[in-house]
Amino acid sequence: MFVAPDPGLLRLRTGLRAVLGIALAVTVAELAGFSLTASITGGLAALLALFTVTDATVRGQAVTTLLLPLAGFPVLALATLLHDHTLLRDTSFLLVVLAGVYARRWGPRGHALGIFAFMNFFSTQFLHALPAQLPELYAAVGIALAAAGAVRFALWPIERRTPPPAAPAPLPGTGLARITTRQAIQATAACAVALGIGQVLSEDRWYWAVGTTWWIFVNTVSRGETLVRGFRRFLGTLLGIAVGMVVALPLHGAPLPTALLVAVCVFGIFYTAPLSYSWMMLAVTVMAGLLYGLLGVLDTALLVLRLEETVVGAVCAALAVLLILPVTTHAINDAWIQRALRAVHAATAASERRLAGDEAADPSPHVAELDLVLGRVRLSLAPLVHPLSPFRGRKARARKVLALLDECAAEVRGLAAVAADPDASHDARLAAACWRVETAVEGLTSPGPARPAPAVEPEPVADPAPAALGHVSGLERLLAALDEPLRTPPGSLLVRS
Repeated sequence: MFVAPDPGLLRLRTGLRAVLGIALAVTVAELAGFSLTASITGGLAALLALFTVTDATVRGQAVTTLLLPLAGFPVLALATLLHDHTLLRDTSFLLVVLAGVYARRWGPRGHALGIFAFMNFFSTQFLHALPAQLPELYAAVGIALAAAGAVRFALWPIERRTPPPAAPAPLPGTGLARITTRQAIQATAACAVALGIGQVLSEDRWYWAVGTTWWIFVNTVSRGETLVRGFRRFLGTLLGIAVGMVVALPLHGAPLPTALLVAVCVFGIFYTAPLSYSWMMLAVTVMAGLLYGLLGVLDTALLVLRLEETVVGAVCAALAVLLILPVTTHAINDAWIQRALRAVHAATAASERRLAGDEAADPSPHVAELDLVLGRVRLSLAPLVHPLSPFRGRKARARKVLALLDECAAEVRGLAAVAADPDASHDARLAAACWRVETAVEGLTSPGPARPAPAVEPEPVADPAPAALGHVSGLERLLAALDEPLRTPPGSLLVRS
């Protein structure tokens, strides 16, 4: 965790920029004479704008940032006006949950807008905002988004020099087969139960149970991913509460040290988010405790209640993904591993055509796709390789699959590099080897019998392509090794047979 590589210091720069953007938003709100409630609302809006907007292009990020008020302002008004109307408030909150999760089918933009809408409803409950404060809240959020945008796109435009990583295309599906539809139903049902139990625990702080359930569903697909995320959220919250008792409680809401520690927590959220959800949740929990201290309501009982609400939310999320339209971990593993194997085949075929003299053939897009898909494979297999996973056999096989796919990616990159060399040669042996790679991939991704390789007469060449043949032969060996963990034993497959 502490020695994880940070290429180009990207996480460090992103974390420092987040501190700068949020500090600017809060400072402007304070100078404008806004209330503490409005200043905190603005700070949270700036945090969300910098954290959740992840479009693949800078232009897309700017457009999404401009659209955030369209998603947030109506929800902010609704939550404020219905604050004292319990039934209408709860019903509206659940509808926001449903719409927010469903919006993820429209990619990063829908994802960001859905989160922003949900968090505007959540923060209104957290801060107990009143209808009379609505104009001030609107102004604070507007200023915060402007400040976050100015820092992100003008003062410190990290993405202009380091383009954000693209995301692999979502898995196909229609109707209830679409993962976003299933998740929207699951999340709404889970939040409904969490809301009810949370209100039994506390009529004032019930929203933490709903917030826990909501965030467990963010960036997860299968039930295994959701269960692992729920455990990590509980662990991070537990550690954060322990730290909060030592750090936040003794401050008694003192403004200056609290503000400095909140800045440290903000940096921790952005710096650790790509690496560890538990560490990120520790930072979030400590920050929430510090904000409660500023509001003058922090005590030990509140921190204990926070942990209880987290347990409720995590359990509700777990039951929902297990019982309501479950998306099995195996189904997601199957889809992403097959997509990775097809990317291996596509890159190999494009490299072979390039070496055969087809200058229009370009393996680099397929290599880039393979790298993206492998990231998603690691995420989907995370539940199986988790230290607490009870399935030792599947854990070992999942680790072997990850290792072999990483080696395949290395061979594919090497083959693409050889193909990019204009002096590289080609012979019939390479075509035969590439055909065997294609046959192996088809054997791993389809239930039918593998096609036999065609007979290829070797041609005498003065300068064979030993480097290219070496990479393709390596792929043949790795794909053969993948057959065992992917297709056996029966009844416990990572990829269907």
